[in-house]
Amino acid sequence: MSDTIRHLILILGSEFVAFVAALILTPPLIHLLKKYNIRKRIREEAMTGEKAKNYRQLHLHKEGTPTMGGIIIWGTTLATVALSRLLSALGIFDRSLLNRKETWLPLFTLAATALLGLIDDWLNIRSESKGIKVKPKFLWLIAFSLAGALWFYYKLGYNQIHIPFFGDTVIGWLYIPIFIFIIVASANAVNITDGLDGLAGGLLIIAFTSFGVIAYVKGLFILAALCGVISGALLAFVWFNIPPAKFYMGDTGALSLGATLGVIVMLTDSVLILPIIGFIFVIETLSVIIQVFSKKFFHRKVFSVAPLHHHFEHLGWSEATIVMRCWIIGGLFAALGLILALAGKF
Repeated sequence: MSDTIRHLILILGSEFVAFVAALILTPPLIHLLKKYNIRKRIREEAMTGEKAKNYRQLHLHKEGTPTMGGIIIWGTTLATVALSRLLSALGIFDRSLLNRKETWLPLFTLAATALLGLIDDWLNIRSESKGIKVKPKFLWLIAFSLAGALWFYYKLGYNQIHIPFFGDTVIGWLYIPIFIFIIVASANAVNITDGLDGLAGGLLIIAFTSFGVIAYVKGLFILAALCGVISGALLAFVWFNIPPAKFYMGDTGALSLGATLGVIVMLTDSVLILPIIGFIFVIETLSVIIQVFSKKFFHRKVFSVAPLHHHFEHLGWSEATIVMRCWIIGGLFAALGLILALAGKF
């Protein structure tokens, strides 16, 4: 059997295992979330402090839907990796997905930020504080990203970025703030985009699949398999999350998947490709920044509701229409990003 076939079996087989496992485990998880009243609360205030009247009108009917569904994504991912390690130790399978060079850092990021999101979701549901405040959460992400940046720069020797068609450019210590920005921005961008049934999940499948292809071309086969595992778990999640959603991802899913995507971007040296493959995430985040800036300095809204997907919702677009059009645009930009990333590789 050729190495190419073995690698493809590893990647696609791992993705299939994660998909089937998550598909089987999701109904019992939804039952438990309902049983213990782990349900979404629709926010009453906008980021800038005023009443979120338009948002509540659009989404009040969703209050009470089970949340923290991100558990099924990162839980299945970690379980699949652990299974591969066990089978490898028993000599049944020749490749473990727990690889120091390729997957330790993304897996650690996934677990650590999932815990942060889990605490935030729990406080939002059970406490009057309505989750971890924005500043402490932001500072925690910066601290975590700084630790990762220092590890990449000093321990692993990363100090360059790849510019499509031009090659690698050494940037020295500037790698550290760029790393921090990518991780924090990715985590928050996915969290911002996670606002409609199936929206963030579908876009994350596109993103992780795309960076899995990039990892494969760069010879990072175990990392490509991890991207496949996460994509498989996300496929099962979206199966139950498409309109009308049976449950929601919550911060424990959105923050962890966004941060993990950022680490994979840095491992594959694809900083300039991320805004293209993650085009919808970028636009959604920019819409919030523009809205907050305009309200703070000009005391007026640019969008009826931010992020942008809620603006279209307020204009009368159906939820499914917005989600599917975002998937289409996300897929087109992901294809463009892959073309740029792989330019000169063949």
